[in-house]
Amino acid sequence: MSDAGSFSSPSSSPSSSRSFSAGWPAPAKLNRFLHIVGRRADGYHLLQTVFQFIDRADTLAFALRDDGRIERETDLPGVPAEADLVVRAARRLQAETGTRSGVSIRIDKQLPMGGGLGGGSSDAATVLVALNHLWGCGLDDDALAALGLTLGADVPVFVRGRAAWAEGIGERLTPVEPDEPWFLVLVPAVHVATAAIFKAPELTRDSPLITMRAFLGGAGHNDCEAVVHARHPEVAAATAWLSQHTTARLTGTGACVFGAFADEAAARAVMAGRPAGLEAFVARGRNRSPLLDRLARARAGD
Repeated sequence: MSDAGSFSSPSSSPSSSRSFSAGWPAPAKLNRFLHIVGRRADGYHLLQTVFQFIDRADTLAFALRDDGRIERETDLPGVPAEADLVVRAARRLQAETGTRSGVSIRIDKQLPMGGGLGGGSSDAATVLVALNHLWGCGLDDDALAALGLTLGADVPVFVRGRAAWAEGIGERLTPVEPDEPWFLVLVPAVHVATAAIFKAPELTRDSPLITMRAFLGGAGHNDCEAVVHARHPEVAAATAWLSQHTTARLTGTGACVFGAFADEAAARAVMAGRPAGLEAFVARGRNRSPLLDRLARARAGD
């Protein structure tokens, strides 16, 4: 398969005749636990968490331009292009490296917004990784992760592409290898604003530090859960239902709720009995991001 793969778009697109490098995944993440352990003077929260990828992803495609313009061709309702992390990431990389290249970007959006799956941060990381290669910028992972941190605290873990134990504001990453179960992920029909949850006066901000060994032994919870449940009854109801079948946990600040299962069949059997109108999907936990494999293929000339 050529690196300049096909990717559907309206025929009226200004770059419809250009060759797109397609199939660049932006995987979702789950927070296997999330403890808020303090707060910095600048308002950022200090945390402990484990980020793990799942095999559910947005997919991006890129067509290089010689006019220096950064354009998002896909319309995303409620997300103006100028505010989109995808566009902001491309412009940040362009400014950092001084490249005169531009790009047209298409997004096949599969991850819900406001769900706690990290879709926006993952999209931004995929832009940084893909364009660093396609533009020939030559930045290493450390430089890309540092650039990503200026866009959001979750971006570096997606850039590095390894499941990680995270501390600080989420930027201090240590590779970790948790189990890779099958997850049932429930998607309540609400958008949870991260900023609102972190500003909530009732949010617990003094959870004691735990060790990686304690987490691997089963310790950990999500400090945001009580706040989200109180403000979004749909999330509370989804958690209560899933808790009848397995340990249910909020990812990030929500709204998505997940539970682990030993095999795909068990997860799908539970999903089949979910309440009417509740969206859900089954995905496998992954400690290595598929973005790393796509980058390897691109470097090999695939």
